[in-house]
Amino acid sequence: MKHTPSDAKTASNTKAARFAGLRPSSTRATSAARGASRKRDTLPEIVLRRALFARGLRYRVARDGLPGKPDVVFGRARVVVFCDGDFWHGRDLAARIAKLKRGHNAPYWVAKITGNVARDRRTDAALAADGWAVMRFWETDIKVDADGIADQIQRLVEHRLH
Repeated sequence: MKHTPSDAKTASNTKAARFAGLRPSSTRATSAARGASRKRDTLPEIVLRRALFARGLRYRVARDGLPGKPDVVFGRARVVVFCDGDFWHGRDLAARIAKLKRGHNAPYWVAKITGNVARDRRTDAALAADGWAVMRFWETDIKVDADGIADQIQRLVEHRLH
Protein backbone atom coordinates (compact mmCIF):
# COMPACT_ATOMS: atom_id res chain seq x y z
CA MET A 1 0.00 0.00 0.00
CA LYS A 2 1.36 3.40 -0.94
CA HIS A 3 1.39 5.94 1.87
CA THR A 4 0.34 9.51 1.23
CA PRO A 5 1.24 12.55 3.37
CA SER A 6 -2.23 12.44 4.91
CA ASP A 7 -1.62 8.79 5.89
CA ALA A 8 1.59 9.82 7.64
CA LYS A 9 -0.22 12.57 9.49
CA THR A 10 -2.93 10.19 10.61
CA ALA A 11 -0.36 7.60 11.67
CA SER A 12 1.58 10.11 13.75
CA ASN A 13 -1.62 11.40 15.36
CA THR A 14 -2.55 7.84 16.27
CA LYS A 15 0.88 7.24 17.78
CA ALA A 16 0.66 10.45 19.80
CA ALA A 17 -2.82 9.57 21.02
CA ARG A 18 -1.60 6.20 22.34
CA PHE A 19 1.15 7.83 24.35
CA ALA A 20 -0.85 10.88 25.46
CA GLY A 21 -2.06 9.31 28.71
CA LEU A 22 1.36 8.08 29.83
CA ARG A 23 3.40 9.79 32.50
CA PRO A 24 7.15 9.18 32.41
CA SER A 25 7.35 7.95 35.99
CA SER A 26 8.27 4.45 34.89
CA THR A 27 10.84 3.02 32.51
CA ARG A 28 8.11 1.89 30.13
CA ALA A 29 6.42 5.29 30.08
CA THR A 30 9.73 7.12 29.63
CA SER A 31 10.62 4.84 26.75
CA ALA A 32 7.23 5.45 25.11
CA ALA A 33 7.54 9.23 25.54
CA ARG A 34 10.96 9.32 23.92
CA GLY A 35 9.97 6.88 21.21
CA ALA A 36 6.99 8.99 20.16
CA SER A 37 9.25 12.00 19.54
CA ARG A 38 10.97 12.03 16.18
CA LYS A 39 14.71 12.34 16.41
CA ARG A 40 15.26 13.12 12.75
CA ASP A 41 13.31 14.46 9.78
CA THR A 42 10.93 16.51 11.90
CA LEU A 43 8.67 18.97 10.11
CA PRO A 44 10.84 22.00 11.04
CA GLU A 45 13.96 20.20 9.75
CA ILE A 46 12.29 19.32 6.47
CA VAL A 47 10.92 22.85 5.98
CA LEU A 48 14.35 24.36 6.66
CA ARG A 49 16.17 21.89 4.39
CA ARG A 50 13.77 22.69 1.56
CA ALA A 51 14.43 26.41 2.01
CA LEU A 52 18.19 25.80 1.99
CA PHE A 53 17.99 23.57 -1.10
CA ALA A 54 15.88 26.19 -2.91
CA ARG A 55 18.77 28.65 -2.39
CA GLY A 56 21.18 26.26 -4.09
CA LEU A 57 22.85 25.20 -0.84
CA ARG A 58 23.97 21.59 -0.62
CA TYR A 59 24.51 19.89 2.71
CA ARG A 60 24.64 16.60 4.56
CA VAL A 61 21.96 15.38 6.93
CA ALA A 62 22.83 13.69 10.23
CA ARG A 63 26.52 13.26 9.39
CA ASP A 64 28.23 10.78 11.69
CA GLY A 65 31.34 11.62 13.65
CA LEU A 66 30.34 15.05 14.90
CA PRO A 67 29.33 15.82 18.48
CA GLY A 68 25.61 16.25 19.03
CA LYS A 69 24.34 14.86 15.70
CA PRO A 70 23.74 18.16 13.86
CA ASP A 71 20.62 18.26 11.67
CA VAL A 72 22.33 19.97 8.72
CA VAL A 73 26.07 19.99 7.99
CA PHE A 74 27.96 22.17 5.51
CA GLY A 75 31.29 20.33 5.53
CA ARG A 76 33.50 22.62 3.44
CA ALA A 77 32.25 25.73 5.24
CA ARG A 78 32.42 23.94 8.62
CA VAL A 79 28.94 25.10 9.59
CA VAL A 80 26.48 22.93 11.51
CA VAL A 81 22.80 23.67 12.09
CA PHE A 82 20.56 22.32 14.83
CA CYS A 83 16.76 22.53 14.70
CA ASP A 84 15.93 22.42 18.41
CA GLY A 85 12.52 21.38 19.67
CA ASP A 86 11.05 23.99 22.01
CA PHE A 87 10.17 21.50 24.76
CA TRP A 88 13.12 19.10 24.67
CA HIS A 89 15.80 21.79 24.35
CA GLY A 90 14.33 24.25 26.87
CA ARG A 91 13.05 27.26 25.00
CA ASP A 92 12.14 29.96 27.56
CA LEU A 93 13.87 27.80 30.15
CA ALA A 94 12.81 29.65 33.32
CA ALA A 95 9.14 29.54 32.33
CA ARG A 96 9.51 25.91 31.21
CA ILE A 97 11.04 24.88 34.54
CA ALA A 98 8.31 26.69 36.50
CA LYS A 99 5.68 24.84 34.48
CA LEU A 100 7.45 21.48 34.85
CA LYS A 101 7.69 21.92 38.63
CA ARG A 102 3.89 22.05 38.79
CA GLY A 103 3.48 18.86 36.77
CA HIS A 104 3.66 15.14 37.36
CA ASN A 105 7.10 13.69 38.14
CA ALA A 106 8.61 17.19 38.31
CA PRO A 107 12.13 16.24 39.46
CA TYR A 108 12.57 13.92 36.47
CA TRP A 109 11.41 16.47 33.91
CA VAL A 110 13.33 19.42 35.36
CA ALA A 111 16.51 17.33 35.40
CA LYS A 112 15.83 16.01 31.88
CA ILE A 113 15.30 19.41 30.24
CA THR A 114 18.08 21.22 32.13
CA GLY A 115 20.37 18.30 31.30
CA ASN A 116 19.49 18.64 27.62
CA VAL A 117 20.31 22.36 27.72
CA ALA A 118 23.66 21.67 29.41
CA ARG A 119 24.44 18.95 26.85
CA ASP A 120 23.65 21.39 24.02
CA ARG A 121 26.14 23.90 25.48
CA ARG A 122 28.84 21.20 25.76
CA THR A 123 28.15 20.15 22.17
CA ASP A 124 28.44 23.76 20.95
CA ALA A 125 31.76 24.16 22.78
CA ALA A 126 33.18 20.89 21.38
CA LEU A 127 32.20 21.81 17.83
CA ALA A 128 33.58 25.35 18.15
CA ALA A 129 36.86 23.97 19.52
CA ASP A 130 37.11 21.88 16.33
CA GLY A 131 36.57 24.95 14.14
CA TRP A 132 32.87 24.53 13.40
CA ALA A 133 30.40 27.42 13.40
CA VAL A 134 27.26 26.34 15.26
CA MET A 135 23.81 27.71 14.48
CA ARG A 136 20.79 26.72 16.57
CA PHE A 137 17.21 27.58 15.73
CA TRP A 138 13.99 26.89 17.63
CA GLU A 139 11.33 24.80 15.90
CA THR A 140 8.75 27.57 16.38
CA ASP A 141 11.00 30.14 14.71
CA ILE A 142 11.61 27.81 11.76
CA LYS A 143 7.87 27.27 11.34
CA VAL A 144 7.28 31.04 11.37
CA ASP A 145 10.20 32.17 9.17
CA ALA A 146 12.10 29.34 7.50
CA ASP A 147 13.14 31.63 4.64
CA GLY A 148 14.64 34.23 6.98
CA ILE A 149 16.55 31.53 8.84
CA ALA A 150 17.74 29.99 5.56
CA ASP A 151 19.01 33.44 4.55
CA GLN A 152 21.03 33.69 7.81
CA ILE A 153 22.52 30.26 7.22
CA GLN A 154 23.34 31.08 3.59
CA ARG A 155 25.16 34.27 4.61
CA LEU A 156 27.32 32.41 7.14
CA VAL A 157 28.08 29.52 4.77
CA GLU A 158 29.07 31.89 1.96
CA HIS A 159 31.15 34.01 4.35
CA ARG A 160 33.09 30.98 5.59
CA LEU A 161 33.72 29.74 2.04
CA HIS A 162 35.31 33.03 0.91
